[in-house]
Amino acid sequence: MKKIIMIMAVLIAAWQLNAAAPPPDFMKYLAPFDDCDACGCSANGGSMGFSSMLDNNFIGIRYFHQSYKSRDGIFNDSPWIDENFNTAQLWARVPVVNKLEIMALVPYHFHNREKPSGTQDVSGIGDITVMAFYTVFQTKNDTAQFVHRVQAGAGLKMPTGNYESDNNGSVNPSFQVGTGSWDYTLAAEYTLRNNRIGFNGVLNYIFKTENNKNYQFGDQFNYGGTLFYSLAAGQFTIVPQAGLAGEVYKSNKDYDEEVLLTDGDIFFGKAGVEVGYKDFSLGLNGMLPINQNLTGGRVEANYRWAVNLNYSL
Repeated sequence: MKKIIMIMAVLIAAWQLNAAAPPPDFMKYLAPFDDCDACGCSANGGSMGFSSMLDNNFIGIRYFHQSYKSRDGIFNDSPWIDENFNTAQLWARVPVVNKLEIMALVPYHFHNREKPSGTQDVSGIGDITVMAFYTVFQTKNDTAQFVHRVQAGAGLKMPTGNYESDNNGSVNPSFQVGTGSWDYTLAAEYTLRNNRIGFNGVLNYIFKTENNKNYQFGDQFNYGGTLFYSLAAGQFTIVPQAGLAGEVYKSNKDYDEEVLLTDGDIFFGKAGVEVGYKDFSLGLNGMLPINQNLTGGRVEANYRWAVNLNYSL
């Protein structure tokens, strides 16, 4: 019961943030970020993953930063502008009953871009995601050389973030806090461990639906694999990690008609480290694009990084 109450508290806090207006001067310092569509707004973690290499079950905070540049216009000689997508996210992965875990992701986005006419900002609470993961298979022999775990998940993304249709007229339609739509997620996660060495792989597909402004972001497929190694240093556990990740986006639709140059794909290399001390862990991850084709080359990713602080349950 205590675990269920913790999840409810996270969700209720997010709804209260959405309902309560911040101080007038507060908004100008912020700009939104979901983790969606070719750069901005889906709030599910995407290729950053759903878990910690140290803690299977936790509650914590993580912060994402994504740096992009995009063409400010439709012509080849249109100037490039800088775009920064930022998200502060409450996340939790809590065991409820045997083999079943519930995950909640509650983001607050603040994005900005530097246009010739000045800085444009958007900010606010994003779309809340709730997922359930079921352990399909787990090695039961504690003395086994290789330990396997396979989990399948499904989830729902709620349109709690604000959606501004005017932003879709820009080169990057993902400059949003939310999609304005109810979206559905299927996920699978596989973990392999051999003493201190391990591998974590994740697949995630998001089915996007049409919002009340007749706009529909394209479905999104995320995948990633991470190798990690666990080191003991006194009371600390240090887990360096490296891997690859990718995202594939289908075309957006406006009034059920495909919007040109809104599909794309990107492939990343990533590296990071987590440090654990007692029930707490601190993680830092970075991602650099290896290959990309976003919105017909009119948007380019520079880098991503994330930091998280977790408490083990």
